Amino acid sequence: MTAHPGTDDATLRQVEQRVLWLASAIVDHANRVRPNPSGLKVGGHQASSASITTIMTALWLETLGPEDRVSVKPHASPVLHALEYLLGQLPAEKLTTLREFGGLQSYPSRLKDPVPADYSTGSVGIGATAPIWGAIARRYVNTQFGTGGAGRQWSLVGDAELDEGAVWEAVVDPMVAELGEVVWVVDLNRQSLDRVVPTFGATRLQGMFAAAGWQVLTVKYGALLEELFTRDGGPELRDRIDTMTNPEYQRMLRRTAAELREHLPGDGEGAAAVAGLIAGVADEDLVAAVRNLGGHDLAALRAAFGQIDDTRPTVVLAYTLKGYGLATEGHPQNHSALLSEAQLHELAARVGVDPADPWAPFDPGSAPAELLAGAAARLRRTEHEGAKAPAVPSDLGRTPSGTATTQAALGRTLLDLNRAAPEAGARVVTVSPDVSSSTNLGGWVNKVGVWSAEDRRDWFSDDPETILHWRERPSGQHVELGIAEVNLVGLMGELGSTWNRWDQPLLPIGVMYDPFVSRALEPWSFGVYAGGQSILVGTPSGVTLAGEGGAHQSITTPSIGLEQPGVVTYEPAFALDTEWCLLASLGRLGRPDGTSAYLRLSTRPVDQTLASVPEDPAARERRRRQVVAGAYALRRVTDPSVTVVTMGALVPEALAAADRLAGLGHPADVVVVTSPGLLFRALQARRGQDDAPTAVLDQAFPAERATPMVTVLDGHPHTLAFLAGVHRVPAVHLGVTRCGQSGDLASVYAHHGIDTDAVVAAALDLVD
Repeated sequence: MTAHPGTDDATLRQVEQRVLWLASAIVDHANRVRPNPSGLKVGGHQASSASITTIMTALWLETLGPEDRVSVKPHASPVLHALEYLLGQLPAEKLTTLREFGGLQSYPSRLKDPVPADYSTGSVGIGATAPIWGAIARRYVNTQFGTGGAGRQWSLVGDAELDEGAVWEAVVDPMVAELGEVVWVVDLNRQSLDRVVPTFGATRLQGMFAAAGWQVLTVKYGALLEELFTRDGGPELRDRIDTMTNPEYQRMLRRTAAELREHLPGDGEGAAAVAGLIAGVADEDLVAAVRNLGGHDLAALRAAFGQIDDTRPTVVLAYTLKGYGLATEGHPQNHSALLSEAQLHELAARVGVDPADPWAPFDPGSAPAELLAGAAARLRRTEHEGAKAPAVPSDLGRTPSGTATTQAALGRTLLDLNRAAPEAGARVVTVSPDVSSSTNLGGWVNKVGVWSAEDRRDWFSDDPETILHWRERPSGQHVELGIAEVNLVGLMGELGSTWNRWDQPLLPIGVMYDPFVSRALEPWSFGVYAGGQSILVGTPSGVTLAGEGGAHQSITTPSIGLEQPGVVTYEPAFALDTEWCLLASLGRLGRPDGTSAYLRLSTRPVDQTLASVPEDPAARERRRRQVVAGAYALRRVTDPSVTVVTMGALVPEALAAADRLAGLGHPADVVVVTSPGLLFRALQARRGQDDAPTAVLDQAFPAERATPMVTVLDGHPHTLAFLAGVHRVPAVHLGVTRCGQSGDLASVYAHHGIDTDAVVAAALDLVD
């Protein structure tokens, strides 16, 4: 870390104090100055911002380069905005809009803030790990296209975020240990929302990071304390503070000098030595020394940043004070506390700001202004022109025959895409948490290889019994992580952001067992919110996994796809449906108006002749458009008595039920739903609540064929229940509402009431 030429720590400290003021004033304005007709709490985090102000000021003004990317802890967004303003990126009028509609977001956002953040944060733990996946995505772009650039990937992490299991899943992933560009700075203020954490174990953290192969740098004390430690009684003072509990230490911050002289020595063996040492320290210096932690000491931070080893990931454990420099400093309930008007004015006086002109910049030509101008010039980034995503064909021309599964169709489609459209195929990158072979990606992996930053020898290449060939090389297009779904979707989000981060659109597809989609949903959803466009494939799915038992049977995932913003969900019934839905989903990726997709696939073998794919090219194209739009009529009869609507693996039961109903004198139309989400949007649009196309409703559910309806799927029945409202017909909705159990397929379907008998009985109840 090198200071800006011609400046000194005094100038840097002036900027730090102005950042502290601006961050505090931004929150104050949002809560006390801006009109608030509703009276509801606006919120903001002055104390959490104050704890990291020194770290962020030092980083932005001395350390960061233009290609570096930083994930800022959520509650420090006012500090980020203060720095953006001082560096000339954010206009002053925006400082009054924190948490206002259309203004500065509560937490840093890539898509919604006026100055796009490098990483969106706000969901605890997810923003912290995002730069890890950003580093891998950048390396991938570099090895494939040579345009990913360089630069460190920084995470500014609140220590409470380290309670999240997702953090440690990422830290220990085998691929992470070689990412030397990853640097975490942990704001170790030892306070959570409600309290001072009583036994925060920094030593334990050091061991955990070190065991995962990380470089660990600890910045505990500042120059004042370090100098005291060199005097007589200094070792005893260090030992006293080191062994002090967090609550006791925090209480020291709220004591006067006289109280410190009484309480700081304690009653241990070194008490007399400590008392003797501090007896010779002036009151003002004693009060300052107690709070002189390394995370607020510019020299200590500079030294730590200068020691970063770029051959492995680094964590800097920086001891800080929550509320540093504010009247609320060290108070156990300062998390959301607001400075009073008097306290804010005291802060203004100390940093030399007029509260009546809170956003005044530094005088032109002053040392702080020159320092900021130099930093702004150094951090200026190259504007990206943007690159179009490759064209993806809509139909590869095959018509599957025989028996096949939608899961197997995934791998087959990827291989066919590589041959039919190599430019698009080259942009596909698959990600899996150690389930490549069991999700039918083996053929694809054998063809394209496994991605690695460097070539690695495949020791089983000459083994004739090896079916899945694990060829690791920089040109590979499959990335394999450990068994951690959260890591997988985190990486998907960053691979899906390369189109607007480095002008290199990728087509990321992540595959996991469908029962675990719920585990991965929050980080995947957050990645979608942050602009990451990807395809999540959940397979195998449903109670159709009869032999696997309830633990591996998904129930709610169909409705999750229906309800997830920014995502088109598909559950295809046939192999060709899978191809069409996957190609359509790939075609929506890597674009400013793009969307992510969720495909729910099955391992159930289905006779592909049941799809009755039209031979006529125009009729085939009409079927394809309906499949990707959300639904199509698989069987039409004369004068139907009932409509059976089904999805995915249960098409055979729906068709068998229709045959039996016809024999009972109740002809049935059979409609296959491929996307309940698109159908719901169409219905909302018909009612003026959305702008989605509506033609699919007229094609799949024409008014002249409206009859009582039975819906059936391998998932929760409410997923399709809204379809009865298309024409307000009587309906029965069949699906899975109980946890599953092991058994043969027929027994499990009967247990849940989704077999052919159940469909026939439900239809008869409606028409008899």
